[in-house]
Amino acid sequence: MFYLPKVPYLAIPLCLLILSGCANKAQQSFDRPPSPVQVSVAVSQDVPTYLDAIGKTVAREVVSIQPQVSGRITRIHFTDGANVRKGDLLFTIDTRPFEASLRQAQAKLSKDGALKKQAEANLAKEIAQAKWGLAQVERYRTLVQQGVVPREQYEELRANYDSLRANVEAARAAVRSADEEIKVDGAAVENAKVNLSYCYIRSPIDGRAGQRLVDLGNVVNPGGANNNGNDGNSGNSNALLVIERLDPIYADFTISQSSLTAVQQQMQSGALKVEVHLPDLEDEMVAGQLTFLDNAVQTTTGQVTLRATVPNSNHRFWPGRFVNIRLVLNTIHSAVLVPASAPQMSAKGSFVYVVKQDSTAEQRAVSLGQRQGDLIVVESGVAAGEQVVINGQLGVTPGGKVLIEQPREAGAPAGGSGGSK
Repeated sequence: MFYLPKVPYLAIPLCLLILSGCANKAQQSFDRPPSPVQVSVAVSQDVPTYLDAIGKTVAREVVSIQPQVSGRITRIHFTDGANVRKGDLLFTIDTRPFEASLRQAQAKLSKDGALKKQAEANLAKEIAQAKWGLAQVERYRTLVQQGVVPREQYEELRANYDSLRANVEAARAAVRSADEEIKVDGAAVENAKVNLSYCYIRSPIDGRAGQRLVDLGNVVNPGGANNNGNDGNSGNSNALLVIERLDPIYADFTISQSSLTAVQQQMQSGALKVEVHLPDLEDEMVAGQLTFLDNAVQTTTGQVTLRATVPNSNHRFWPGRFVNIRLVLNTIHSAVLVPASAPQMSAKGSFVYVVKQDSTAEQRAVSLGQRQGDLIVVESGVAAGEQVVINGQLGVTPGGKVLIEQPREAGAPAGGSGGSK
């Protein structure tokens, strides 16, 4: 059997006191030093709420230049890719056949004008003869009543007067016919002038010319394929050129139908602002306005198509290019914002460390809103003016002491004493 040695009763409290003193010394020797952190002050400002989307730029106007008369291209007045103004001359078609048609129509008009004058002179002559015949009939009627001349002579004069009246009506019909011919000839002249004007093909809009689809000397035809031996697509189209208007330009994008109600509500109070920028130029934003909302939700995707109109005087945006779009819905006044690096994630959700006056870190659960550049909206959990930890969170314990450090300048050595890594 094993027997414990006997210990006096007074020795037991003394041993316990000695062990307690050793434990206190060990605890004091393991107190954690303050954790080095970097902090930032929560700010309050007005911020927008928005929807982000990826869209594509589309030319506001796209015009396919096509010939309206047949002929050979005699001159090209632009270079491929040039900026053109409305009314600028683009192509010239051989004008000689159309000038000849115009001269022919004008000659026929002049001839019919002369025939009308001749018909009018003949009408005046027939009217004069009819007046003379009427006077003879009136005079002989009196003589017949007086018995001076026989009635047969009066009847002969009256028959002659009826013939003269018929001649007058025929002459008037000839004048009317000449008038109609002149109207037809005038229309032919105008048609010839229009056809001649079609030989000079001008730009109908301000825009940028694409690559020409015909060359000098090609024969073009309205409503049919052009004879362009140098074009690999010969025979497929009668287009000569495509011009696209780039300023302003459209930016088309889609949103989810779950966001449609918010957009509709904000549209009732006025036009919505749209911010557009290229993916490789995040800082160069261009502001536009929402100008179109489709009248139906796409059944296959549940998306709704929207369109923004954006100024593009410097031609930064190009048709068919992808862009980042931010649709601004409304403004949150006096929102609290902290750097986006401050919030951390835990099993219970997002939280931040707030540095209190006694240099201790308090862990607070926060409700986050939308990002605003390098900042993020804190809907609850932090007040404006409070300091939040933005760097060094891994070394912080809730309620523990922290040592606030200033951010190192760019290019400074990383081996400074007390700095967090």
